[in-house]
Amino acid sequence: MTRESTPQVLTVLVSSNPESLSAVDLEEIRKIIELMDQHELTHFHLSRKDFHLKLKKGADLDALRGLLAAMPAPAAAPAQAPAAQPAGSAPAPAPAAPAAPTDEEITSPMVGTFYGRAAPDAPDFVNVGDAVSTGQTICIIEAMKVMNEIKAERSGVITAKVAEDGKAVQYGDVLYRII
Repeated sequence: MTRESTPQVLTVLVSSNPESLSAVDLEEIRKIIELMDQHELTHFHLSRKDFHLKLKKGADLDALRGLLAAMPAPAAAPAQAPAAQPAGSAPAPAPAAPAAPTDEEITSPMVGTFYGRAAPDAPDFVNVGDAVSTGQTICIIEAMKVMNEIKAERSGVITAKVAEDGKAVQYGDVLYRII
């Protein structure tokens, strides 16, 4: 299995009374982190009386979104080289391109196994190019032997199927892109 080179972060948040600090020692936290690595988990939350432990591991999505938002949009390459203009004449202004609608992501609301169809021999719930309406079932995510129907939160047209059938998805993974 290859790992992508994305910024990784491990966030550990612990809140506790000083008296209950012995509820989880450093060695137990290390074991939890090892188990997270072994099972490719990105989130862990432990709550006990007066003790809370939250672990988050993986790409810092908020930081990545901030970096992407701060990046300048790439300039479109001209289709052909402009014709030579006579000296002293000003270049003609380029026509304004219409703003292209941007895709929105439909993300996984839970950890589980993604299925794009109700059964192996059934057709996909949605395909690229299909129009979907709010509340329409678009896929199933199996979690703890329970099949959870995932419904579209808004109307639109599916522009991309990102998740793979029968593969594990994490909370927040992109399943589809919709416009």
